[in-house]
Amino acid sequence: QIPVLLQGESGTGKELFARALHASSARSAGPLVVVDCTGLTETLLESELFGYEKGAFTGALQRKTGLAEAAHGGTLFLDEIGEVPLAMQVKLLRLIESGSFRPVGSLRTVHSDFRLVVATHKPLREMVADGSFRQDLFYRISAFPIRLPALRERSDDLPLLIDSLLQRIAPGAAPRVDAEAMKLLSLYRYPGNIRELRNILERARLFTDDGVIRVQDLPAEVRGQGEAGGVTYRQQDDSLEKLAHALRVFNGSRSELARELGLSERTLYRRLRALGIPR
Repeated sequence: QIPVLLQGESGTGKELFARALHASSARSAGPLVVVDCTGLTETLLESELFGYEKGAFTGALQRKTGLAEAAHGGTLFLDEIGEVPLAMQVKLLRLIESGSFRPVGSLRTVHSDFRLVVATHKPLREMVADGSFRQDLFYRISAFPIRLPALRERSDDLPLLIDSLLQRIAPGAAPRVDAEAMKLLSLYRYPGNIRELRNILERARLFTDDGVIRVQDLPAEVRGQGEAGGVTYRQQDDSLEKLAHALRVFNGSRSELARELGLSERTLYRRLRALGIPR
């Protein structure tokens, strides 16, 4: 029931972790309401979180239930809480402490019972020190802090994580990664963390013809800057452009086109999907 603070770089899976916390809690039968605080002004965040009454402002043609009220009986997940404007932090603290709030333009008080999970990639302690984040709010949300490590700190977990991601990307038909490709994937630093790893695997899968991801199927930034012995990322892009051109000029069937290009039909269909072209 106590608030949980998830901290980690972008792409480390903070929202997935929040969903897992909700699913394993006593509130799993209730809603999980996600609020992305990025780029929201104080006014917009207040109306989204607390809702508003009809006529509260220009364009408020009907009453809207706030996300805090919608989370009653479940979990309220505030993603990127470090982006919340300082003036709004006071109202957020009141919501967390009392579980109550007033919708914009209303005199009535609404009560909501929810479990709070928040996440950020920002250094909140430093923000408290420089006055850009309230100290009392920080203490209230950090009752149970969890740090999610960057992918480069979890190289031992990579094989298991890669296998899990490939099973999600292609259930029942997931390719495997050969030893050399796995070695390169383990050495890469992943500035985009798990999100970047998933994109790399999705891309590499398009260029496998026998269900095995090899070194030449990986993008140049993973293989290093050397060009010898493999297809470059730019060449992979070129191959899709050539396929698009072949589709425009070829009059035969898809199976005939696959033979003409020296591809299996399965590989051809994967590359067609990459171009957004139906079978």
